Amino acid sequence: MADLSAIFIIYAAINSIMPNIQVSSYKPVAFLPNGHFETIFPSLFRKVSPLAHRRHRIDTPDGDFLDFDWYAREKRKRVVIISHGLEGNSKKPYVLGMVRKFVSNGWDAIAWNYRGCSGEPNQTLRFYHSGATDDLAAVIQFAADAGYDIITLAGFSLGGNLTLKYLGENNGRFPEQIKAAVTFSVPLDLYGGCMEISKPANAIYARRFLLKLKAKVRDKARVMPALDPGPLKKIKTLYEFDNIYTAPLHGFADARDYYSKCSALNFLKHISVPTLIVNAKNDPILSAECYPTGLTEKLEVVWFETPERGGHVGFLSRNQAGFHYWSEQRALDFTEPFTGSVVD
Repeated sequence: MADLSAIFIIYAAINSIMPNIQVSSYKPVAFLPNGHFETIFPSLFRKVSPLAHRRHRIDTPDGDFLDFDWYAREKRKRVVIISHGLEGNSKKPYVLGMVRKFVSNGWDAIAWNYRGCSGEPNQTLRFYHSGATDDLAAVIQFAADAGYDIITLAGFSLGGNLTLKYLGENNGRFPEQIKAAVTFSVPLDLYGGCMEISKPANAIYARRFLLKLKAKVRDKARVMPALDPGPLKKIKTLYEFDNIYTAPLHGFADARDYYSKCSALNFLKHISVPTLIVNAKNDPILSAECYPTGLTEKLEVVWFETPERGGHVGFLSRNQAGFHYWSEQRALDFTEPFTGSVVD
């Protein structure tokens, strides 16, 4: 691989500025007039057929398991590991779209499911959360042990926070195969993001997530008596859910402690591999704290791109070939200068 410092200079020249990218290449479609439409439309109407793959399961040190979909082709040495968003899974269209983009360009892909997100309840009291990097580390180690020479990480929303925290907290102490990372719609400040999604204008998102999270607690409580579903009746917000369930189940004092210790914002300065963060300025559920341009302009290997439009995990666009999702091509374009090209 070419010397990284030279690659940084070339990439900076291509993008005009380093590391904040002031002018994004994203071109929105006219029929989605604001961030809410750009967020909701793909969630309701996008369909992506999965490519050939196999479901794989690995055990975790605490007696649980992780399931992921492995899109492997013979002799490929590059793999992208994709982390989904809150209450998502490996079959979500935004995940499958990213898989298809990378696989069609010479990569293998691993789309992994957090605990309890693969269609089967997990086997311990813990669930998943925005800082559960030990599980991401287990999937990365699997890929490294499988013989891949190059690993790229891609994360959406919660999965973006998870990806960035993993890279920052390890400060370079991770498998050397990791060469780059791309993240989209990241709640870099978890408390700010929680407060933003809890505003009346975002009630449709908060209610949907809260209903699904409550359902998982009830389902698990039926087979694990140590989990008390009683408090669910009085929980009205995501903050309350995190305060009563997420925080204590995962070793945090309360919700504020959880947000403070797991927000990717606190780890960005320690990231040591080329990383792209894309947060649309009209993302309806990201707070002002999720746009730390003053910090990111001082970072050497973290690029921060803020398109005017795009919504939350949206980024539908159109060119001469038709409709497409810009985030997928953007991820590939960012990644390849740091990983080289491989001919099958």
